[in-house]
Amino acid sequence: MGEIADALVAYAQPLIDATDGSLEQMNKALTLSTLCYNIGLLPEEEREQSLNEVRLNLDMDDAEFAKFRSSILLPLLERHREMFPRSNRKYSVASFSTSGSSEKLVSPDPYLGTDPYAPCPCNSGRKYKFCCRVKGR
Repeated sequence: MGEIADALVAYAQPLIDATDGSLEQMNKALTLSTLCYNIGLLPEEEREQSLNEVRLNLDMDDAEFAKFRSSILLPLLERHREMFPRSNRKYSVASFSTSGSSEKLVSPDPYLGTDPYAPCPCNSGRKYKFCCRVKGR
């Protein structure tokens, strides 16, 4: 398998381990893991709305869904935060050109995408490659 598939299987492993090994159970575990992975990519303020949509699609009453949410959904979302910390970064549109054809995305990480030979964003006067990149930033 590829690296992405390996990472998703590792993410789904707790649910896979809880199956009886049948193809149907394995598919359900992977589908649920994929759903939680995708919800984990959403900004915090949009997750609750997605979880409510899941509840409607699963046709569960409040008590069943509360148990399902606390025993499966929330632990998988926490696992997502632990296993894929970089995927939870927020990006926002900083500006649009007047033509609307291009947009500039600004990351909260000033080092992300920095040219190795550009001056370091920390203003040390050194090249990024020899300054903060070496420090792991």
